[in-house]
Formats: sequence, C-alpha cells, structure tokens
Amino acid sequence: MTRKNTTWKAGAKPFLLKPAGKDYLWGGNRLNDDFSKNIDLSPLAETWECSTHPDGPSLVGSGEYEGWLLSDVLKLHPEYLGIHCKEEPQPGQLPILIKFIDAKQDLSVQVHPDDDYAFRVEAGQRGKTEMWYVLDAAEDGKLVYGLCHDVDPEELRQSLYRGTVEKYLQKVPIHKDDIFFIQPGTVHAVGAGALIAEIQENSNLTYRMYDYNRVDKHGRKRELHLDKAMDVVNTRRSTEPRQPLRVLKYRPGWASEFLCRCKYFQVERMLLNTERCRSLADFRTDSQSYQVLLCISGCGLILGEDGETLPFFRGDCIFVPADSAEIRIHGSAQLLKVTG
Repeated sequence: MTRKNTTWKAGAKPFLLKPAGKDYLWGGNRLNDDFSKNIDLSPLAETWECSTHPDGPSLVGSGEYEGWLLSDVLKLHPEYLGIHCKEEPQPGQLPILIKFIDAKQDLSVQVHPDDDYAFRVEAGQRGKTEMWYVLDAAEDGKLVYGLCHDVDPEELRQSLYRGTVEKYLQKVPIHKDDIFFIQPGTVHAVGAGALIAEIQENSNLTYRMYDYNRVDKHGRKRELHLDKAMDVVNTRRSTEPRQPLRVLKYRPGWASEFLCRCKYFQVERMLLNTERCRSLADFRTDSQSYQVLLCISGCGLILGEDGETLPFFRGDCIFVPADSAEIRIHGSAQLLKVTG
C-alpha cells in the first residue's frame, strides 16, 4: 500500500497528524528506522504524535487543514473535541498528549507532580499522569517503578546528592505488550532497550531526580530538580505492578481489549484483520468525544462516505473528530484507541 495525498471534503473528517521530534541524549534511531518518521534528528528519542502542547505541537498531516497546527484547527473547530472538553481553560488544547519513546539508554530517574501542585507552583499548568504500552523491549529489559521499601525523605534526598539512590529503586522486568500506569509522585524511569507508546496528560512537567552523572553533547550535566521532586515524591514502598487481566472481545473482522481508564483518558487496543470494510462507528464508545487512533503495527485504509480514502501505516496517528461522519476501516493492523 502506498500513501498518496487524501482528498477528504470539508467537514469533520479524520486526519493524520505529523509529530514533533525530540533529540534527548538517551534516544536511538528506531522511530525513524521502524516507523519511517523521516525527522532529521539523531538521536530521535521521542515523537509527540498528538500534541497541542507548545513545547512540541503536532501538525495536521492530511486533509483540508494539512500543515496547520492541531491547536489552531481545534480553536477553529472546538466541536471536534466533543462535550468532554468544554471545560478546557485554553481554546484549542487537548487534555492528553500521545508519544512514541525510543530508549536506547536508560531515561533519568524522575517524578511528576499532580494537578494541584502544578497549578500552585507551575503557573497553572497540568500535572502528569501517564500510561505506558510497551511496543518492544530488550531481552533483559527493566524499568524503575517506585521504591523497593519505605524511605525517610531526608535519607532519600541525601542519597540523591551522593548518587546512591539506585539502591532504593524498585526495578521490574518489562516485556512486549505490557502496560504500566504511572501516577503522580511515583519514582520511575524507562530502561534501555524499550520502545514505548505513552499516553499522558497534556503536560511537560518532569522533575529529574538522578541522571547517572551523564553529560550532553556539550559536556554539560543535565539539570536536576531535587527540591520540587522532594515536594511531590511518594517515599513509601510501591507495590510491584502486575499486568491486569485482559480480555479480547471478538467481532467479525476485528477484536478489542480494554487497557486503561483514568479521569484523563481511556485506552483500548484494537486488532483489525478484515477483507471487507467495517464501520468505525462500531469501535466508538462515545460519539460525543474525539478519538485518537495510533497504529502500532500493520496498515489499513479509512474510507469516507463519498469514496475519500485515508491510508495509514505503522507509526501513524489519526485524529477522529467528535462529530465525524460515518467512516469505514479496512486492513490488517493493531491500533491503540485513545479517548479523552
């Protein structure tokens, strides 16, 4: 299947998104090599696939508004968000942000604030609750998830100064298709060799606690945020995360499974394998909310009412407006379906 420029007519139709890229020092090249992102950064650590955040905004990649900022389209068409986003304080802002992460090296040990702290201390910003879906992992891959036992806050602070904090970190193995829900205050870090899809609040607040004394390409150590991190960190022992029971629901041509639900987003995995078109409306749990489809493997085709076509491939991200006309989907692919 080859991509060609789509010819969707004006109106609420699904459209591709074009991500912003990040060249953090721990990144690799898989997002270009495996997902054909064609972003001129090396390393390419993250792609912000669906983002209205000013630190990495997505562009519209197809249709009537191709080349526009997603945030500008949503300002022009707030109805695309649906009723669940009517309380958004800033026009054109989504409550979520979706990324791909390629961790060639370990990420820094970090923690995120909750909404209350972020609002008070960070000029009204959002906190950061997030979910990871593991697309691939090294054979012996691990990640940091919380602390292995209760730690006195001052003892933890001193260990950060001394560089001995790793003895307190709970490291857990990860495998392809694992999911992890990271609440604010939880110490965490993605380990080397992991390829991850991240769904999170629309926030870029990360308090870096420990970075293995690494230096960037200019020979400088990256900034740590110890005071703020200690304000928000949970110093109690974290229960080792267990993978939830996941049940596939089969329908002709496709299946789905529920992955995660919190106050900010809901995530399902869709497995499409059909020789005939199925109505995307069958996939939709709420016609009054936008949906984001992130293709994590395979490829397919979305067809509109009047024969318009929108091909998608592994790594593509598709925004489906809340008031989208009925569309059909066809192909062999796995997608994460995110609703706000």
